Amino acid sequence: MTADLPPHDDYLAFAETLANQSRKMLLAVKNHVPEIDIKSDASFVTTTDKAVETALRAMIQEAYPDHGILGEEFDNVNIDADFVWVLDPIDGTAAFVAGIPVYGTLIGLAWHKQPYIGVIDHPVTSDRWTGVAGTMATHNGIDIRVRPCASIETAYATCSNADFMTDAERVRFDVLRKRAQYVQYGGSCYSYGVLASGRTDLAIDSGLDSFDIYAPAAIIQGAGGYVTDWNGDPLALDMAGHVLAAGDKSRLDEAVAILKG
Repeated sequence: MTADLPPHDDYLAFAETLANQSRKMLLAVKNHVPEIDIKSDASFVTTTDKAVETALRAMIQEAYPDHGILGEEFDNVNIDADFVWVLDPIDGTAAFVAGIPVYGTLIGLAWHKQPYIGVIDHPVTSDRWTGVAGTMATHNGIDIRVRPCASIETAYATCSNADFMTDAERVRFDVLRKRAQYVQYGGSCYSYGVLASGRTDLAIDSGLDSFDIYAPAAIIQGAGGYVTDWNGDPLALDMAGHVLAAGDKSRLDEAVAILKG
């Protein structure tokens, strides 16, 4: 992102309005065992995922009818528009099903197909990260920054689930995993929030879609960090699933070199 970004105040305020709606809906069912279906990729989906995304889409279409929408549960709308809302109603649906409180809603706004505005909202823990790429980031209203990291060997890394990786991807990941000081598994989008807050150094995942990462990417980039694919290339709305995030540019470059072998 460049200094030519459009004014963000209204868009960020609206993204938080969307997050308020999703939080209200998720808190209303947090003590209920959800109805579960299995999608074609073997992941969980619940009636709540669909209800939240339906509500958010209706709000967006009323407020910004010329914007596009890319969401996890329903067909994309007008995704060649300059502004595209990128939605994951429940990131960490498996955790939601199990009652583990690291699930959250991801609300991103892409501008010219790149991460621009992001909200990570965790209703049960009352954590909310917000950010504008290259501009600012907050956690519960307090400004945040990523932290420096001296080497891969001193890096605290996270990975949502190495089971999402192919055998070939796992081989590449294992080389990096063995170099890092520590790797924390699980955490869903919460892991990207703590990276933006300067609590961890690297995040590496595979099998993700743009709705899994665009909101966190805007926040991490707003906090001074970096998010790319495993080759160090920018994210794309039709991305292939590889995600690498770092607070320190040197560690990003080092991780890319390791993953390239």
